[in-house]
Amino acid sequence: MAPPGWLTESLRPRDAPIPWAAAARASVALAAPLAVGTATGRTGYGALVSMGALSGVIGDSADAYRMRVFNIAVPQLLGALGVLVGTQVYGSGWTAVLALTAVALVSGMISSIGAVSSVSGLLLLLNAVVGAGLPLPSPWWLPPALLLLGGLLVLALTLLAWPLRGATPERAVVADTYRAVAGLLEATGSPGYEDRRRALTQSLNHSYDLLLARRARRHGRSATLVRLLAQLNALIPVVEGAAAAHLRPPGYGPLSPAYPAAVRELAEAVERGRTGPAPPPGLPEPRGPSTRALAEAIGHAADVVNEASPDPYTADDRLGRPAGLEVRTRRAARALLLSGASWRYGLRLALCIGLAQVLVSAIAVPRSYWVTLTVTFVLKPDFGSVFSRAVLRALGTAAGLLIAMPVLAEVPHGWWDVPVMAVLATLIPVLSAKGYAFQTAAITPVILMLSDLLNHQGFHLVLPRLYDSLIGCGIALLAGYLLWPESWHTRIGDRLANAVQDTASYVSLAFTTGPGRDEPARARYRRRLYRDLSAVRSEFQRALTEPPPVGARAEAWWPLVIAVERIVDTTTATRVRIEHGAPAPTEAAVRAVTRELTDLAEALRTGAPPPGADPDAPAPDCALARLRHEVHAARSVAYP
Repeated sequence: MAPPGWLTESLRPRDAPIPWAAAARASVALAAPLAVGTATGRTGYGALVSMGALSGVIGDSADAYRMRVFNIAVPQLLGALGVLVGTQVYGSGWTAVLALTAVALVSGMISSIGAVSSVSGLLLLLNAVVGAGLPLPSPWWLPPALLLLGGLLVLALTLLAWPLRGATPERAVVADTYRAVAGLLEATGSPGYEDRRRALTQSLNHSYDLLLARRARRHGRSATLVRLLAQLNALIPVVEGAAAAHLRPPGYGPLSPAYPAAVRELAEAVERGRTGPAPPPGLPEPRGPSTRALAEAIGHAADVVNEASPDPYTADDRLGRPAGLEVRTRRAARALLLSGASWRYGLRLALCIGLAQVLVSAIAVPRSYWVTLTVTFVLKPDFGSVFSRAVLRALGTAAGLLIAMPVLAEVPHGWWDVPVMAVLATLIPVLSAKGYAFQTAAITPVILMLSDLLNHQGFHLVLPRLYDSLIGCGIALLAGYLLWPESWHTRIGDRLANAVQDTASYVSLAFTTGPGRDEPARARYRRRLYRDLSAVRSEFQRALTEPPPVGARAEAWWPLVIAVERIVDTTTATRVRIEHGAPAPTEAAVRAVTRELTDLAEALRTGAPPPGADPDAPAPDCALARLRHEVHAARSVAYP
């Protein structure tokens, strides 16, 4: 009678700190408009402003202040356009069906471009559904203006500390990455190393994304950004040295705690923005190539952290220079119009929204916009598995309705709405960090309370909303999941094959150049490879939450993902050791290992077993013996 593993995994709350500042902003942003509306006798106006603030609270997910402006403002503009379209077709029957289906197609295609466009597409469709399903005040421009006002309120509250804190969020993110590296060094030689390394990969991805997102076209235009990017780049040799220290022979003993302590001191310097002369890190005398590489890397990082004005021309990032605005615009347009994934998701969402609107138009369902809202949330592309989202949406809605029942039944309209909304709003950021079901449970009573302020149905909203949620989840499961072959045949093998082929290219690049040559190219390739492997891991974790056969297939392939990550680590460690005195491998050994990885990638694509052992395989005492062992382990996992 135990629940299935994919469900218990999805329901397990994430271990996340309580975002106190975000909770306070949400409380003020959603309760203040209701207070103003109650004081002026315009409760409906206040509810619309709070609804716009709710969208802003959900979209406020960035760290840097400049990115918060972008992440909140752009989706709000699309949301205002959506409610404008929705109000024009309110009560128009089949015209509303056609209009919302068209909006769903556009929303789905927009959502496939990126994170901000995903939120923008969500608000475009969400507000169009609200405008078409609720009687909103006139004239036509008033609902969009009130929703925008709510978003601007959240933006204003978010940016209050910008003049005082400046680049503090960026420094904090880079400092956290330094601490993640210190944690990795503490875990060298222990079973916990793999988990620390994966956490570090996520931290590096987040830091680079944050800095590159706000980076100017020329480094020299932002001295603070140049400095932070140089400090982040200085960590890459330390990470490589950590990989070498983790795989060094047992005779050298555990790594001295002085190494992670030195990196933690650098993290404090980064977070405080400290510059100027500083004593060198107190590190012990290196023992062997691994610790020699690590000591040199930490010393270099200390020089960069304490340098007041880094050279802007040496602060290039490890992912290559970002493309200009014109190039990014062309890429986004190409991804929108020519991508098969964009059209597939747009058509899938349009089909489900169209079916939901046809159903509620043909059957008398009171306040039926909730059915379409449920479909919109369940089919959002970057929330994870459609199947598990539908189940979690139903469970979260049921929990949210339990919270809403006493509120709608006992709280009288008027000033009591303000403190109740203030309390409910604080739950949104707190529970959103725990998972999708928890976020749904927090948002449901807030939306119900705002809807009640617009249509005054009170406690009678509760059961219809539960039925509507179940209907919406059923439509999403049938038309958005079961009818699409890709739901049952995920491209797990292809994703793994591409990762293995890229690993083969990285092995070739790492050992076919002399010491000290093409180091930036190797570092960039390695960062891209780790980022791609992180994306593959995320895709596998999403697939693990699917029911059989997709979840079972992902679980079978999961050990190979870990094996490929170990190959990349071993390649990096071996290269570092060679750079600091270890013997170099022969060209024949490099070709043999590369060929074995290429054969494994091809076998994953075709399903045929890879060929047998290579006659040119390196001898056990070769410099690549450890790497060859990891490659053979990966082949054994895939084809035992």
